[in-house]
Amino acid sequence: MVNPPMDRPRALARAITKQVSIDRDVSSVFAFVANLANWPRFAIVNVKSVSKRPGEDWWDMITPRGAARLRIRPVASLGILDHDFVDPQASWTVPARVVPNGAEAELSMTLFQPPGLTDEEFDAQMKLMDVELVRLKEILEAERA
Repeated sequence: MVNPPMDRPRALARAITKQVSIDRDVSSVFAFVANLANWPRFAIVNVKSVSKRPGEDWWDMITPRGAARLRIRPVASLGILDHDFVDPQASWTVPARVVPNGAEAELSMTLFQPPGLTDEEFDAQMKLMDVELVRLKEILEAERA
């Protein structure tokens, strides 16, 4: 990690970490979330559709706010599901992890408030994430049954 120059103060962004316990093994949760084709199934508030860009890591998305792009940078051996999201309103880099908790999995995502979002807009987005994490849990646990 490169330290910022000492003459430029670094502003801290507001951050919120969301977490959900899922009664599935880590590899199942990782595989499902790492496949961006699955995102419209659980990211029901923010993702209407996705399509892979040929020859690229990025996927095109349709969101309630219009067109966007998404890419995931998965590292299965470490449970890393970091992803980058760009739309006309804001850009997000979201550190995400899935780790074992006994036979279950814990999925966490840390979201930093982008400069383009007001506190109210960021708070609203965080509430919508709760809806999506509940949906993810429902889908994965129903598939186990």
